[in-house]
Amino acid sequence: MVKKGDLPGKICATCGRPFVWRKKWEKVWDEVRFCSDRCRGEAKRKPG
Repeated sequence: MVKKGDLPGKICATCGRPFVWRKKWEKVWDEVRFCSDRCRGEAKRKPG
């Protein structure tokens, strides 16, 4: 069993908070930039 501390992580491009790998992101982990749907929506609304 893998512990949460051993999973790869990233920093969210919108809020700047760290987040860790999830099973649903297994095939697209290199493309994941946001920690949640809310942050992805915020990025679309911000100009620039």
